[in-house]
Amino acid sequence: MKTIKLGSQGLEVPVQGLGCMGMTTIAGGNIYGKADEKESIATIHRALDLGINFLDTADLYGPLLNERLISKAIKGNRDKYTIATKFGFEIDDNEQLTWAFNGKPDYVRKAIERSLQNLGTDYIDLYYLHRLDPNTPVEETVGAMADLVKSGKVKYIGLSEVSANTIRKAHQVHPVTAIQTEYSLFEREPEENGILDVLNELGIGFVAYSPLGRGFITGEIKSPDDFEENDFRRSIPRYQGENFYKNLDLLKQIQTIAESKGLTPSQLALAWVLSNGIVAIPGTKRIKYIEENAAAAEVVLTSEEKAKLESIIPVGKTAGTRYDANGMQNVNV
Repeated sequence: MKTIKLGSQGLEVPVQGLGCMGMTTIAGGNIYGKADEKESIATIHRALDLGINFLDTADLYGPLLNERLISKAIKGNRDKYTIATKFGFEIDDNEQLTWAFNGKPDYVRKAIERSLQNLGTDYIDLYYLHRLDPNTPVEETVGAMADLVKSGKVKYIGLSEVSANTIRKAHQVHPVTAIQTEYSLFEREPEENGILDVLNELGIGFVAYSPLGRGFITGEIKSPDDFEENDFRRSIPRYQGENFYKNLDLLKQIQTIAESKGLTPSQLALAWVLSNGIVAIPGTKRIKYIEENAAAAEVVLTSEEKAKLESIIPVGKTAGTRYDANGMQNVNV
């Protein structure tokens, strides 16, 4: 697996990481259907064999269960992995989500100690603020994160789902290594809201989560009814009713191009993200798909192929938003 410098602060990662969210529940609900711990751990081990040692998790996932699963998977091999985790969704002392955002300095210090313990490590490679706390200036949150770097508990810091303006303010307090945002052929907002421009200007890396459109681009979901009853994707407007079928028509055009190149739609979509110099962290909990995804890193797209893909789904053409109305209030802030 090829590697890339993520930002300008010294962190180097494979061009493709592994999103681990789907390996556990969130607050008792399945994210992308049921997961099996044994298979999930085997997938993490297979990812390492393939050179994919960049694992992405968060204390939200579970809550806390995902970090604990990763701890089991990396035990005895911590130094072989680059671990990214996130904080910001408040978790109380009973390990319950309050669903409030908390970026206060004292909570930052509390959250890191809990993540270190859950992950079975004494440092985090990349520590993200998961969502901006509207009641705490980002400068205060990042100041507390900077203290974690000074103490050696964190190597690099990042932010998730923030605006270009917030990125600028944070970067003035302490160099930001990476911004994580949803990005795929079906979600190209960072191209139009100034985020990509400011990242290039400031030398900050970009990590794309859900580069397969939360699994939609795989083509395995044929109708909204294919989602399991408590699957998170049932709540996303993009995958509901008429929107689902409008997007399915777009996907069929992508599938045609993929077939002409002897690729799966997922591999083509991943190759497109990677061709933009962006690190992708597709999520999976199965060995079959980590192997399929890894192969996408070897795919080379011509400028004509890229242009054709981008013409199928121009910026803003996707039907429906990527979160419900409440969730959309908390992104790009």
